[in-house]
Amino acid sequence: MPLLSLRPVDVVLARHGETTWSLSGQHTGATDLPLTPAGEAAARALGPVLGSLSFARVWASPLERARRTGELAGYGPRLVLDPDLMEWNYGAYEGRTSAEIGAETPGWLVFRDGCPEGESPDAVGARVDRVIARLRQGPGPTLLFSHGHLLRVLAARWLGLPPLAGQNFLLDTTTISVLSDYRGTPALGCWNAPLA
Repeated sequence: MPLLSLRPVDVVLARHGETTWSLSGQHTGATDLPLTPAGEAAARALGPVLGSLSFARVWASPLERARRTGELAGYGPRLVLDPDLMEWNYGAYEGRTSAEIGAETPGWLVFRDGCPEGESPDAVGARVDRVIARLRQGPGPTLLFSHGHLLRVLAARWLGLPPLAGQNFLLDTTTISVLSDYRGTPALGCWNAPLA
């Protein structure tokens, strides 16, 4: 892993480990699924990768899959649970795959269209904007354990892009990404880095 040192402005993003629904492609918002055994093993493997780094703050979504990933990585006692880091509220689309949704609503894209009875892209953007405001108040660096679609919108908003730009940032389970800056301009330090 090419993370040798971090600056105070840096934010390390860790997407939670695998669940049965992440494997099947089902949208998992508030459904509080546990990690699979493989997801737990991958979460434990985060410990050595992140352990050489020093974090001023460690935040996590209160949902089990993100919280447990942080615990298994060795950050349990330091986790501060933040509801703004919860995954997108998929409303009527909770538990459904993109293919199932697309059969009813051709061309549907969560980052553009949001979810009926759930959150709009602007609502998710407002949540991550609150997180970014707290991140920029310091002290840092900060480690976040959260969810795929939420972290993709967080990266877009960090860069000053609209929530729709989250579609451009693919993010696998149990990967590491770094939000940073370049001479005062928000930038990506790395994205979707696997553990192996």
